[in-house]
Amino acid sequence: MELEDVGDQLVGAFQNPGILIGIPLALLGAVFMSFGAQYQHRGVTKVESLSGGHSSEGLGPSHLLKLLARPSWVIGTVMLGLAIVCQLSALFFAPLIVVQPLGAVALVITTLLNAQISGHKPTKRSLIAIGACVGGIFIFVTIAALFATEKPVSNGQLITILVLLVVVTLVFAGFWIWLRKRIGALFYITAAGVIYGFVATLAKVVIERIKDDNFDWLTFACLAALIIGAIIGAYFVQSAYASGPPDLVVAGLTVIDPIVAIIIGLTVLQEVAGAPLWVYISFAVVGAIAVWGVFQLARHHPQVLSESQELPIQRGSNGETMDAAHPRTGSVKVTEAVAKVWPEPPVKDRLDDTDHH
Repeated sequence: MELEDVGDQLVGAFQNPGILIGIPLALLGAVFMSFGAQYQHRGVTKVESLSGGHSSEGLGPSHLLKLLARPSWVIGTVMLGLAIVCQLSALFFAPLIVVQPLGAVALVITTLLNAQISGHKPTKRSLIAIGACVGGIFIFVTIAALFATEKPVSNGQLITILVLLVVVTLVFAGFWIWLRKRIGALFYITAAGVIYGFVATLAKVVIERIKDDNFDWLTFACLAALIIGAIIGAYFVQSAYASGPPDLVVAGLTVIDPIVAIIIGLTVLQEVAGAPLWVYISFAVVGAIAVWGVFQLARHHPQVLSESQELPIQRGSNGETMDAAHPRTGSVKVTEAVAKVWPEPPVKDRLDDTDHH
């Protein structure tokens, strides 16, 4: 690709007035996502601690029903709903590769919120991990923005995306059924991030088809797959909240989600066809750095280290793991930390799961 071609693409991007609307909407969605994640995490950990469930096995039907009675979880769900509305509105005005990476702002906000609430200040290693997550994803998408071009999605490409989503969902469901008692937060975060990457892609496709008044059966199939994928991804997110701190969950989602969406654009939609080899090498390198940041945050997160949450990784620089004979439930300690900021009601009022404070 010639240098002047790249310049033309840059000028064309800045001439798109929709970006000026899409960017603030995406940033507002990131704010709602941060607060929503914190409130939902609080609701999940309360339900886990009161019911004595095992977070490593995922949330059961009884847990999900109890969550509906937690005002904190409901408030968080409403905020995440507003985040989705903002993101979909941003996708209406701006390209996917511009909207998705801005969710990384939510990681910074969530980290500050969680540090304030839980009392676990970020360590040097966790800050390096966060920097790798945010920096890696922004470089990844910046390169994509320079060389990617939006093209109409053909029916064949759309069917390929739907088939891949079904395959990916079945694979994660199979692992969940097979290894449910041994998996932890990283599995749920990865599964949710991958599925949401497909959901974001389908959302953009559906929006474009609606704008073109294309309401054929494939559009409705995409809409159905989008809704089902969002529900499955939401379950994985709630299970991740039960076994990991909220900023770790947000880190995984804001890194894996856009990377998956862009990989779909690279491989299926051929949005960077003809780009030089160094572009693909750069994608691999910075994408690996961002994913490395997620694993490092999981390993060195101060809340994970101090509370010994059940993550399927070694903890700390010395690689010590939790003693299986003396397990400690991180969710109970998270609730105690949160209670310092938002005190629980008297014990007699907890039976009806009210949160009037």
